[in-house]
Amino acid sequence: MGEQRVHGGGPPQWWRYGPPWWSRLDDAAEPGGAHWPWRSTVLITAFVLIGSNFAQHGQQGREPLDPFGRVLLVVASGLLLWRKRHPVFVVFGTATALLLYLGAGYPYGPVFLTVAVSCFSAVVTGHRRAAWAAVGLLWAGHVLVALWLYRELPPPGDGPGDIGQELVIATWVIAIAAVSEVGRTRREQWARERAERAQAARRRADEERLRIARELHDVLAHSISVINVQAGVGLALLDSDPEQARTALTTIKAASKEALGEVRQVLDTLRAPGAAPRAPAPGLDRLPELVEQAAGAGLTVEIEGEPPRLAPGADLAAFRIVQEALTNVVRHSGSRHARVRLAQEAGALRLLIDDDGPATGADAGGSGNGLAGMRERAAALGGTIEAGPRPDGGFRVLAVLPLTVEEDR
Repeated sequence: MGEQRVHGGGPPQWWRYGPPWWSRLDDAAEPGGAHWPWRSTVLITAFVLIGSNFAQHGQQGREPLDPFGRVLLVVASGLLLWRKRHPVFVVFGTATALLLYLGAGYPYGPVFLTVAVSCFSAVVTGHRRAAWAAVGLLWAGHVLVALWLYRELPPPGDGPGDIGQELVIATWVIAIAAVSEVGRTRREQWARERAERAQAARRRADEERLRIARELHDVLAHSISVINVQAGVGLALLDSDPEQARTALTTIKAASKEALGEVRQVLDTLRAPGAAPRAPAPGLDRLPELVEQAAGAGLTVEIEGEPPRLAPGADLAAFRIVQEALTNVVRHSGSRHARVRLAQEAGALRLLIDDDGPATGADAGGSGNGLAGMRERAAALGGTIEAGPRPDGGFRVLAVLPLTVEEDR
C-alpha cells in the first residue's frame, strides 16, 4: 500500500499533475487572492519598452515613439497586473491599447506580447469567448487600418497593407488562441487529477481511521470484559476467599498488560510514515492465548480444527473476529462454554463460534460496534459474516474468509 511509487516510464510527475507553482497560481486566481503578478508584469513592461525602442530604428516609415506612444506601451503592459483578477477587462484593455498604438502609426514590436499574455490568462481562467472576441476585434481593426484607413491615419504617405501580411498576422492570432486553449485544457486536467488525488488521500485517511477504531475496539472490548468479570469476582470473594480474589487480581493484571501492549501496537501506526511496527500483528496462532484469557473470565472455549496459513491481513481479521465473538459471549451470554470451529471449504476459511446461551440482555450476541467491525473486516477481504440466535438457543457467528486475498497493487 505504498503511497509513493517509482515510475519507470511515462510523462514526468509535473506534466501529469502540473508544475509545483501551478497550485499557487490557482489560489491567486481566486477572488480576493493576495498575489499580484508584479515580477512578470515589470519584466514584460521593460521588455516591451526596450524592444519597441530598438524596433523603431529598423522601421523608418513608421512614426517615432513619443510620450503618447510610450504611455500606450506602459498601459498595455501595466494592465497585465490585473490579469488574474479581471481577465476579461485586461484582454479587452490590452487589445484596445494595442489598436490605438498601431492606429497612431508607431513601429511594430514586442507590444503584441501583451495581448498574447492577456489572451492566455483569459482562456485558462475560463473566459474563452472574451479572449477570442478581443483578439478577433484587434485583428479586424488592424485590417481596417492597414487596408482602408491608412490615408487618414499616420504616418503620412503610408501605403496600403499587404493581404499576405494580414494572413500571417491572422495565423499568429490563431496560434496564440490555440496555445491558450491547450493551456486551458491542461490546467483543467491538472485540476481534476489534483482533486482525485486529494479525494483518494481523504478516502485512505478515512479507511485508516476506521481500521484503527476497529483495532482499538476489539482490543479494549475483550480485555476490559475480562477485567470487569474478574473485578466482580475479586470483590465478591475478597472477604470469604482471599486466595481466589488474589487469582482474580492476577488475571486483571495480565489482561491489562496484554491490552496495553496491543494498544501500543495499534498506536504505532500513527508514528512517522514508513516506520515498521514494533511487534507482529496477532493471528490465529494466538488462539491459545484467547482461550486462556477467556478461561480467566470464567468461559471454557473448545477449539476444533487447525488454523491454516493465511496472509497477514486475513490472519489478523480472523483473530479479531474470534476475539470479538468470545468477548460477546462473556458479556451477553449466560453460557460458560463456547466452541470455535475452523474448517477449509472451497478455498475459504469457515470460522464458527457457538455458545449455548441463554442471552443475558436485549443486545445478546452484541449488536453495536463489535458486529459492525466484524462485518467490515470480512467485507474488506471479500468474505461474509452471519450472526444471530440459533434455533435451539444460544448464539452463532459464522465467518467465511477467502484463503487467498488479492493484494493492492
